[in-house]
Amino acid sequence: MTRWRLTVEFDGQPFMGWQRQDHGPSVQQSIEEAVQRMTGEEARIHCAGRTDAGVHGLAMTAHVDLDKDLTPFRLCEGLNALLRPDPVAILAAEPVADDWHARFSCIGRRYLYRILNRRASATLTRGKVWHVPQELDVDAMAKAARHLEGHHDFTTFRSVNCQSQSPVKTLDRLSVERAGDEVHFHVAARSFLHHQVRSMVGTLALVGKGQWTPDDVRAALEAKDRQALGLNAPPDGLYFVEALYPED
Repeated sequence: MTRWRLTVEFDGQPFMGWQRQDHGPSVQQSIEEAVQRMTGEEARIHCAGRTDAGVHGLAMTAHVDLDKDLTPFRLCEGLNALLRPDPVAILAAEPVADDWHARFSCIGRRYLYRILNRRASATLTRGKVWHVPQELDVDAMAKAARHLEGHHDFTTFRSVNCQSQSPVKTLDRLSVERAGDEVHFHVAARSFLHHQVRSMVGTLALVGKGQWTPDDVRAALEAKDRQALGLNAPPDGLYFVEALYPED
């Protein structure tokens, strides 16, 4: 048996998220069904981090154990052929040690959030960005974001359905920058709470609109109360960028 590390790209729009669901399609289900059709094996795919419905993946890391003798090229080509027309692609495959785990071996995760900040609505990027027509003050959002970086209790920015044992996390990076008509949020940490990135982005957007001040964000964080949250951003603009591992 070989344990394969997979790098996966996907458009989250038609899916209920990464994890298998009883009430709709998932990225995990698409890949597992492709694996079964290719190898005849009912293998389970494990990923570096689950994503919500509508969230996209630029380079999600996953792993799967297979008995069938394959080369990386054959595995990628075979799965990609069987995944069509689902918007999922296997970008790379490589054999790894039997004790390597996509989730538990991971030492860091990076996300990108995209806001389309213009009066005209999204056309080519519909479903891939959060459209905010009001001009956003990026400098004010960047100032507010600095209150969230570091080691904190993020209860305010945690979904009530979060299954993490502790709300305390260390946020390594939360930067805000303008990129043409878009505002980009670059977020990095070892791990995240459920809805943490979307909750932080939504609240920072209130600062950008002038409805909140940077100090309001600090106060919301210190409240350690979900009721103090400003806004939860939609999933459309969120991308899982990459997972980091010691060997990388």
